[in-house]
Amino acid sequence: MSKGDASETRDLPEALVSEIVKKISRTSDLNSLSLVSKQLYTIEGNQRGAIRVGSGLCTAAEALISLCARFPNLFKVEIDYSGWIPGHGNQLDNKGLFVFSSNCSSLIDLTLSFCSYIDDSGLGCLAYCKTLASLSLNSTPQITSTGLISVAVGCTSLSALRLIDCEKIDSVEWLEYLGRNGSLEELVVKNCKRINHHDLLKFGSGWMKLQKFEFQRINGIHDLHPGYEFYDPYYDAHGRDIYDFCCESLKDLRLARIKTSPEIGLRVLLGKCKSLEKLCLEYVHALNDNDMIALSQRCSNLESISLWLSLQRYYSEEDGYCETRTSFTDKSLYALALNCPMLQIVDLRFTGCSPDYLTEIGFTQKGFVALVQSCPIRVLVLNNANFFDDEGMKALSSSPYLDTLELILCHAVTDTGMRFIAHAPSLSNLTLRACHKVTDAGVTELRRAHKLESLVIEYCGEISLQAAQGVTKSVHYSSKYSNALMRKIVFGGA
Repeated sequence: MSKGDASETRDLPEALVSEIVKKISRTSDLNSLSLVSKQLYTIEGNQRGAIRVGSGLCTAAEALISLCARFPNLFKVEIDYSGWIPGHGNQLDNKGLFVFSSNCSSLIDLTLSFCSYIDDSGLGCLAYCKTLASLSLNSTPQITSTGLISVAVGCTSLSALRLIDCEKIDSVEWLEYLGRNGSLEELVVKNCKRINHHDLLKFGSGWMKLQKFEFQRINGIHDLHPGYEFYDPYYDAHGRDIYDFCCESLKDLRLARIKTSPEIGLRVLLGKCKSLEKLCLEYVHALNDNDMIALSQRCSNLESISLWLSLQRYYSEEDGYCETRTSFTDKSLYALALNCPMLQIVDLRFTGCSPDYLTEIGFTQKGFVALVQSCPIRVLVLNNANFFDDEGMKALSSSPYLDTLELILCHAVTDTGMRFIAHAPSLSNLTLRACHKVTDAGVTELRRAHKLESLVIEYCGEISLQAAQGVTKSVHYSSKYSNALMRKIVFGGA
């Protein structure tokens, strides 16, 4: 918009100009717009509700006050110093955070990332933010439990708390307080090495209100080898309810990289979540079929399940033998098939399992097919599933709801499987990664079906770019093995 255009806006009602500005979503466009005229500068400033700042943020109190005056209705602020070095200037400190908290009267959502100069006294300033509902602390090395207690006591509207890589937070006094007096609906604790999953059970009555909970104990890929630990496959953690709390509002649960033995720990949640819709278990050691059965019997509304499994050692005193395999068997699949009629998204990933040893994975194709045929599965991801072959693809081809299929390191799937899946009635998105037994001939079967809307092929050595290009309009092809592909294989994601 030019200055000439801006002069024309003066003749328009301010309410109409405000509605026009609301339609502009890109920050760069809004910044440019505010330079055109004083009217647009004021309107844009009043409407800006969210801002993200970092290394370029001037920390002088006067500048911060001016910033708050420029955007008087900010409700969401993200301060991110990732990649910061001393040459970038000063970071926001305790005094600066006080200015923000005392001048942003509408602040609802605050994220502090890599803020090295903010400690407990600065965090305590947030007690002035009576409207603060969401707080995220990411790699804030000076924050301890003392600062969190200040937030828990002062921010009575807090409903979401996310702690990521906060290495000095250890005491759970803040957690006990929030459990007794708070109203948390979302709690995320990732890679906080001084908080273990038994501590989190002290949340007490707070579990009743919680709707989303995520706990990850270790950063990165931990040792996924079975080691020398042995677990009883028949041990029932839900046979004796030693934790007297309810979590019937919990809808979204993610547990990652924790060991549940020798004590029960957070595994007890799996038998208490009546309203659960989304479950993600990533490398949780010592779980067994009893945990999944207890979950399925309570969670008839379950819509999404992700199971990332590695090898573990199970010893049965009753049978007198030990086996090395993943946590769950077909008993878990049958329980899900029987009790979870709304299951739509299934993500199964197996780490460290050889394609030559089928017994290393507790699931069989028979149990998997029972799940597929019983539930309206719309999205399916299989990673290193050595039990899955062309017969499994044949079973999938008759699934009426399957829309998205991702196969990674599925060594037993061949061109025959492609011929089957090409006839799946609803399939529109297909991803193949490191599936080396699928060739150009299999891709030709997909082209003939004329059903796919998108096709992703990465590091499938027998598939050429020429064969992939004609399948559908949206094709992503890569023949290279890279670190990025490795991350996709291990951590998932497109």
